[in-house]
Amino acid sequence: MHALFSKFATSVSHATGKPITFVAAVALVIIWAVSGPLFGFSEVWQLVINTSTTIITFLMIFVLQNSQNRDSEALQAKLDELILTSRQAQNRFIGIERLEERELKKLKEMLERRAAENGDDQGETGALNSALQEVRDRLRAETKPQAAE
Repeated sequence: MHALFSKFATSVSHATGKPITFVAAVALVIIWAVSGPLFGFSEVWQLVINTSTTIITFLMIFVLQNSQNRDSEALQAKLDELILTSRQAQNRFIGIERLEERELKKLKEMLERRAAENGDDQGETGALNSALQEVRDRLRAETKPQAAE
């Protein structure tokens, strides 16, 4: 079932991203608008477009999120492979996408600060290592239970 939905989501995602799909959607809206006088601009006429767009939007959220999740996981796997095969890269950076937003923000700030302090390649590599270690140390300190006084 999961594989079937993934194939469906990929197909729908590719189809909805094409210009012809956008043109078709615009054409449907124009047809709906032009048909207004024919239906006397009734509540049912308005309900048709409102209900249709709401249902399509609701379903597309799940389809597109599935495609985005898979693309993100594939990209992360590719980056992890590059880190593992590069002599200069630090294996400790594998999996940092699972850090919380505040943790990533701290890491980014420390890396930017250290990169500014150290201009050479070796300095930047050392800065990355120490920044990552500093983030981990801070997180451990923040998550340790406070000793009873």
